[in-house]
Amino acid sequence: QVQVVESGGGSVQAGGSLTVSCTASGRTFSTYGMGWFRQAPGKEREFVARIDWSGGSTNYADSVKGRFTIGRYNSKMYMQMNSLKPEDTAVYYCAAYTLAGWNSGRAEYWGQGTQVTVSS
Repeated sequence: QVQVVESGGGSVQAGGSLTVSCTASGRTFSTYGMGWFRQAPGKEREFVARIDWSGGSTNYADSVKGRFTIGRYNSKMYMQMNSLKPEDTAVYYCAAYTLAGWNSGRAEYWGQGTQVTVSS
């Protein structure tokens, strides 16, 4: 099993910045990469960004391209969020992928989530 735990998040005004981090533990050797998803009230969970462990491959949702930056260091992943908008308000979930999950776009291991609130 793989455990992932988020940290960071919080509240900020529109235009501000926040960083969310995630630490993986357990059988991390079985994972290929990690990513972030988010779920806003009344909406379905959506993909935000992901990165493979080599750091050579990153993907972003169109809605965050140019504003969010994902990175990793050892078994820790972070996401720097700049120019935040009220529509970025959501619970942000960290997730870990196996190689099969990466190729199919489905993460297998999930954290509990951390709240990000952006006020106008």
